[in-house]
Amino acid sequence: MEHHSYLMALAGLSFFYGLERAVRRSQEEMEKESEFQEFETSTGMGTFWIHISAFAVYNALIGYLLVHREEQGLISMLTFFFAMALHFLVNDHGLRDYHRDTYQKKGRWVLTFSVLVGWMVGLTTEITEGALGVLFAFLSGGIILNVLKEELPEERKSRFSSFLIGAVIYTAFLLLL
Repeated sequence: MEHHSYLMALAGLSFFYGLERAVRRSQEEMEKESEFQEFETSTGMGTFWIHISAFAVYNALIGYLLVHREEQGLISMLTFFFAMALHFLVNDHGLRDYHRDTYQKKGRWVLTFSVLVGWMVGLTTEITEGALGVLFAFLSGGIILNVLKEELPEERKSRFSSFLIGAVIYTAFLLLL
């Protein structure tokens, strides 16, 4: 089963990479069609709803895993909550850039509601440990892709030393818990 978790993480990363490419392609098409017009979204509406639906599932999984974490306890929950809250802020910024007013009016509410739905489902249901591991691995792949695309600066504006220092500090923080 441990090798399957790597495959599921790769599947999550691949899924969200494919989604990212589709959104960027839609954005490029909209820009070509409307050089002088301003739309509520910089992507097509179909692309908007596919993107928001995928992130709704993503957010619901995070809400579900808030309840069903491997390590129980208040410190574990607060660490997970804090890390995911910051991650949601970064995702919110990226989605707002892609979808503009449509995201502001509709998308952010769908995503907010989806976290609550995932949390409520987590409170009322329990799945097997193996299924939980598969969901966590898939979600991890998606998180890795979103972190790489949204939270790391562009290659020319980045410094590996800063990244490494942050990684070491975060690793030390996790090991001390």
